[in-house]
Amino acid sequence: MIRWLKFNFVGGIGIGVQLAVLTALKSGLHFNYLLATPLAVEAAVIHNFICHERFTWRDREKTTSPLVRFIRFNLTNGLLSILGNLGLMRLLAGVFHLNYLAANLVAITLCSLANFMISDRVVFQHKPAQTLSSPAIHTKCTAVRLYQGTNSEPLS
Repeated sequence: MIRWLKFNFVGGIGIGVQLAVLTALKSGLHFNYLLATPLAVEAAVIHNFICHERFTWRDREKTTSPLVRFIRFNLTNGLLSILGNLGLMRLLAGVFHLNYLAANLVAITLCSLANFMISDRVVFQHKPAQTLSSPAIHTKCTAVRLYQGTNSEPLS
């Protein structure tokens, strides 16, 4: 539950980043909303990755390099967010003529649960636990038995 709250805290700041970039590109630089949307999403994705790495999933032992995790984050959360936002923006702003910022907030909300689950299970996954049959455990058990003066078979 704490991780979910941290995820939403970071995501809330990411929403601010995304809306600020979207507003700057659409209203300030007069980009088309369908071009401005993926650029704004990517800005939020970069922000969110950095914050999730250092805050949300800071306690997890990392099994890959930060670059690999960033690529995974972009290919999962980023791609889902960009495609989801584009599709929903086209539908809500383009077809139903909802204000582009309101449409973007709806799109962000609908993508967030899937993004949390993907982040937790794919990007910042737990390091696999060693089992009793792993070589490291086997070696430790054998060493303990030898130290204790027994020569019985190791646990398997």
